[in-house]
Amino acid sequence: MTIISSASRQIILDTETTGMNQAGGAIYIGHRIIEIGCVEVINRRLTGRTYHQYINPGQSIDPEAIAVHGITDERVANEPRFHQIAQEFIDFIQGAEIVAHNASFDVSFMDHEFSMLQPRGPKTKDITDILDSLAIAKRLHPGQKNNLDALCKRYGIDNSRRTYHGALLDAEILADVYLLMTGGQIKFNLSNEQAGQEAGGIQRLDPSGFNLKVIAASADELVLHESRLDLVQKSGKCLWRG
Repeated sequence: MTIISSASRQIILDTETTGMNQAGGAIYIGHRIIEIGCVEVINRRLTGRTYHQYINPGQSIDPEAIAVHGITDERVANEPRFHQIAQEFIDFIQGAEIVAHNASFDVSFMDHEFSMLQPRGPKTKDITDILDSLAIAKRLHPGQKNNLDALCKRYGIDNSRRTYHGALLDAEILADVYLLMTGGQIKFNLSNEQAGQEAGGIQRLDPSGFNLKVIAASADELVLHESRLDLVQKSGKCLWRG
């Protein structure tokens, strides 16, 4: 089962919205994005580059949504509209692979926002690949809670700052979760010469440089060892006795 993505540039993304945009399990048009947070990862290393923007949705934010992310109508009243920041957002994510937790939720909102641009904007899938970290978590931990808080606890990631959901904070936390969940950062502090000396990138260590202490077994330990091998021999061939 392949978990690690082959994409060299990834954008860990989260959005906050005016509401859930769901009815009977089906996505419908209605709610808008009010915050975008993105963290750049290249070759499984955090680069320090981020994209963060609050957005005025032009409509009221549901009280249920405010209870989750703490963003009020007053907070975004003077922020730009989506069409004003759309191009810089597209420029940041274009050509990368988006990693989002429950990606279909974020992508449905992004597609809706792009569809309202004049002229009509692209579909998200047309400008970037999409990877759902929730789907990966479900494959790795079937039957368990796999929301972001549960994954932080499972992988020992500090999320104590997460009193409210916030797009940039959640993207930063998800970046840590995603990298640990899929094997950590795979680049090590080796020079190119060292990394390429052996086939497959494996570098053999020279044992002559080590002074390892050898501790011999005592007579009593040897007797116990032979007794254990006698028991093994009774159940079949003992490999340690040839």
